[in-house]
Amino acid sequence: MAARQPYIDSDTSDEAVRATCDDATICKSKSYWKDPYIQYFVRSVGERKAPEINRGYYARVQGVNHLLDAFLRKTQCDCQVINLGAGLDTTFWRLKDENLMPRKFFEVDFPTVVARKIHNIKTKPPLSKPLIETHSTDSLLLDAHSLDSDRYCIIGADLRDISNLDEKLKKFQLNPELPTLLLSECVLVYMTPSQSSNVNMSDRFGQVMIENLQRRQCNLAGVEACQSLDTQRERFLKTGWEQSDALDMMTVYSMLPQDDVA
Repeated sequence: MAARQPYIDSDTSDEAVRATCDDATICKSKSYWKDPYIQYFVRSVGERKAPEINRGYYARVQGVNHLLDAFLRKTQCDCQVINLGAGLDTTFWRLKDENLMPRKFFEVDFPTVVARKIHNIKTKPPLSKPLIETHSTDSLLLDAHSLDSDRYCIIGADLRDISNLDEKLKKFQLNPELPTLLLSECVLVYMTPSQSSNVNMSDRFGQVMIENLQRRQCNLAGVEACQSLDTQRERFLKTGWEQSDALDMMTVYSMLPQDDVA
């Protein structure tokens, strides 16, 4: 039987998925909230999206920020965060400014996306300076597809090749003893159910980590309009989670600070 061919990052079928990071960045640059760092990642201006699209981004970003900040405060920042499919996200810089940094913040995305993000960080002082300020030595690991400092790590990997991702997370000192939050904003929806099930982390970093995750992890899943909340919950339960909850975006929107919404 022929060996199974590995996934190739340059596969044209993935190009549309990689392009979503630009779409999101453009929308966020014309957003309903302040983000002083997103400007350093915008490749082109583009046209402004319809109000309902911008409101959707606002609800998603603010909802995730609210849950992330609650997790960090509950653990007193003695934790780690893994952002799967992070794209050109600027959360690390926001947390640094707000003094809410976890022990370590990991990001994972396609190698080509990661290479572009690392290039921007290297060439734009407002991005590189906060990273250097959180690093304790004169040097940090930096190559075309990975960046590893004391508090911030960017990994180029395909989420469908989970064994390769495992190796890289271990290489960059993922700590299985720490409370861990996994973020996957609109990532699993671009994968088949069988592919996304492999990213469930329920059998990933040894029994110690999964026991910690089952006891203490917050898990946030994106919700597709075409799938019921029950279906979303069941997908996580079938892959080993002891508990799974889901909210639709209208519910999230109604729970945000109403002064800000207004």
